[in-house]
Amino acid sequence: MRIVVAVFLVVVGIALFVSLQCTAKATSQSQASVAASPYLIERVANNDWLLIDVRSPEEFADGHIPGAVNMPHENINDYLSELEGHKDKPIIIYCRSGRRAKLAMKVLEDLDFSEVMHLEGDMLGWSAAGMTVDRM
Repeated sequence: MRIVVAVFLVVVGIALFVSLQCTAKATSQSQASVAASPYLIERVANNDWLLIDVRSPEEFADGHIPGAVNMPHENINDYLSELEGHKDKPIIIYCRSGRRAKLAMKVLEDLDFSEVMHLEGDMLGWSAAGMTVDRM
């Protein structure tokens, strides 16, 4: 009887450990973020990172972060062929305040993009920090 209980406890312990590891990985991936900085602009300029603005084309034209590409969140699936080459590279996503960025991040994470991150503060935070804004 002791052996059965011991085996049961070991199996439950292993299952709990694996479950917690999967949960921790999913949580850390969906909560990854990057701060507004000149380093971000440098990484984007060197094509090390892809910076995606998921706001509307009109909002993008009114002002966006240098090097960003516009892929409206409601059409993110239309850009998957363009994004395929970035599946294992850092992708930074932002919008005005965060809601649309999180929706787009979820789509890409569900499609196994490995390094999808959110820009802390989004466009509002970028502007408030006095960072450079390009206009069309």
